[in-house]
Amino acid sequence: MTAAETGVDAQAPSDILTPGLTPVQRLRAILGGSAGNLVEWYDWFAYSSFTLYFAHHFFPKGDLTAQLLQAAAIFAVGFLARPLGAWMMGLYADRVGRKAALSLAVAMMCAGSLIIAVAPSYAMVGAAAPVILLMARLLQGLSVGGEYGASATYMSEMAGRARRGFWSSFQYVTLIMGQLLALAVLIVLQNTMDKADLMAWGWRIPFVIGAVLAVVVFWIRSSLDESPSFLAAKESGAPRSTTMLLFLNHPRESAIIFCLTAGGSLAFYAYTTYMQKFLINTSGFSKNTATTITAAALFIFMCCQPLFGYLSDHLGRHRTIAFAFGAGALLTYPAMSAIAGTDNALVAFGLMTLLLVVLSGYTSVSALVKAELFPAHVRALGVALPYAIANALFGGTAEYVALWFKQQGMESSSYIYVSAIMAVAFVVALRLRNTNRESLITED
Repeated sequence: MTAAETGVDAQAPSDILTPGLTPVQRLRAILGGSAGNLVEWYDWFAYSSFTLYFAHHFFPKGDLTAQLLQAAAIFAVGFLARPLGAWMMGLYADRVGRKAALSLAVAMMCAGSLIIAVAPSYAMVGAAAPVILLMARLLQGLSVGGEYGASATYMSEMAGRARRGFWSSFQYVTLIMGQLLALAVLIVLQNTMDKADLMAWGWRIPFVIGAVLAVVVFWIRSSLDESPSFLAAKESGAPRSTTMLLFLNHPRESAIIFCLTAGGSLAFYAYTTYMQKFLINTSGFSKNTATTITAAALFIFMCCQPLFGYLSDHLGRHRTIAFAFGAGALLTYPAMSAIAGTDNALVAFGLMTLLLVVLSGYTSVSALVKAELFPAHVRALGVALPYAIANALFGGTAEYVALWFKQQGMESSSYIYVSAIMAVAFVVALRLRNTNRESLITED
């Protein structure tokens, strides 16, 4: 079998720089897309990382679990805006360009973060306070919903065939880096500020930082090169991207993305954003210890992304995804049960890391596989919309569902729920075609 038939390592590194892209242009595109992705996800995760410190300002009634539940509800509502953002920005990216969509997305995130940074508390404006918080999260939801599809499409198209899995994995590297940055800011503030000050006003600092970083990235993205795939589709006279065109012509691909995202997003948010609260509210660790455990595990998770991306270039992306969901379905219940019952920080760290390493088989290549399933003229919308719908339904509600089960005295049912959805995604992954060989990203 020839290299052309396998589609894996089909070209030498020097060949993947054609047509028209110099090594500097390709590297700048990857770094530019990654930098924006980092800031987008930093701003998004800052909300979750600092919920423990600001929830009582907007939801003063009830115990800690009740306050977290109300804050998690707004976190979930923010996800509901993501399909709308994905739809709007997906059409915009397919019609106007990937570069324009990326710049607009980061500008919207800047506005959302700035609103949270200056939002008045319940004591100041009463019931209007949670409404303002909700509006800011909806704006951020629109931004992140649009960012994912535009970023995934742009980085996949600019990566080059021979090492596409490796380079595209940096989308999730920067996503995790954004979450780590949010946690790093939290750790610094926890260790440099008086606890009372952090609870009173210090929680606003990370949102100011996010707004400033977004301005910097907006400037960086304004100088990026446009994707050759978009330019080729525009010159070829391909039909305009429409929602009807997507679902009529690509129903199977849309359904695949929905199912894979359901399993992947639910597991990701269960293992990461909710895990920090789980370690405190269930396992009994202090806030500082839980933050340190989460940050250390996320760092290893981040480092695993290029490794699994590299493996996907040689073994096939469909295989790494199937491994992630199959192993995750089997490990989630025993690992979460063990974390719930331990008071040993090293044990909790090891089990959390195990779950995240397994999930890397999916996260490292998820955006790329979705992009490879669609032709260029509908690719950004095709990647973004099914993903955002599934992400809102499963990822956005992960914390709320887990906290609800806990409140009902059935906490272990949430572990079963995660395992069941991952098992469904595993079945879908088994039937996924090998996009290493059959990618619809034809430009290199």
